[in-house]
Amino acid sequence: MQNANKTTVTEFVLLGFSNFKTFENILFYAAVLAYVVCIFGNTAIIILVRLNPSLRTPMYYFITTFAVLEIMFVSVTIPELLALLMEATKTISLPGCFIQMYALNALGETECFLLALMVLDRYLAINKPLHYSTLMTQKFCSVLAIFPWLAGFTISSIPTICTILLDYCGPNKINQFFCDLAPLQNLACSNPFFSNLATQLAAILSVVFPFITIGALYAHIISTVLKIDSSEGKQKAFSTCSSHLIVACLFYGTVIAVYIRPKGSQYDKFLALMYTVVTPPLNPFIYTLRNREVRNSLRKLTRQLLKELSLLVP
Repeated sequence: MQNANKTTVTEFVLLGFSNFKTFENILFYAAVLAYVVCIFGNTAIIILVRLNPSLRTPMYYFITTFAVLEIMFVSVTIPELLALLMEATKTISLPGCFIQMYALNALGETECFLLALMVLDRYLAINKPLHYSTLMTQKFCSVLAIFPWLAGFTISSIPTICTILLDYCGPNKINQFFCDLAPLQNLACSNPFFSNLATQLAAILSVVFPFITIGALYAHIISTVLKIDSSEGKQKAFSTCSSHLIVACLFYGTVIAVYIRPKGSQYDKFLALMYTVVTPPLNPFIYTLRNREVRNSLRKLTRQLLKELSLLVP
């Protein structure tokens, strides 16, 4: 009888930033700019690596994979944010909400594992230079690159299923600009204990564990680099790692703050803006402007394109 009196929710309302009208206008143009920059920047990295034989190394193979992942990640979040900002209210069906939640978390967790894999590549290059070329073959790199995708999409499925199995009988308003685990768990009529537990375990496996791995590997890398006698060698070693370290810190800083404590708060959506809108467009610039090889390749490609264009112009 108790279940018979329940009204099942058929859709959710995303509140987004409806209480901040002035902020919504600024955010709309900022999100458009961020999306365009992220798509073009990461596409440029992919093309640059594909066209330049000198960049076809394991490090740039993983950077290319990261660029593809970034394009997919922002395509899940930013278009939805723009649609929400253009409408007074944004409703989303139950299946659509759960699909968006799974895609967002799966891609985010894949990024966590991929960032750890990228620092493992730098660790082997610096700490095991004699064995690096033997270990990091093209076939082995391809196998390694598959692991983050498998791990991310598998681990995220557990809290997603646990959240889907909860009862939703109202209210149906989500204080976020996309469907996510914590806001949905807070709206459930049934006890979300196991869903919260699954979310925390998934966060530990896919966020905390890669983060600790990155910290431990960088400790070994820094220890090895400091033992290098020449200042030029130290600078070269640090330059190949600094870009990745900046990207990892920017991403993990906000992700850990949001997902390690899946209770949900009014400030989570502002933290979510950091890893969904702010950091993705910065990553292509970090990897290009701080990397000498990429800058040189970009200059060569630009000069070549300008030369070809000058030949076409009468």
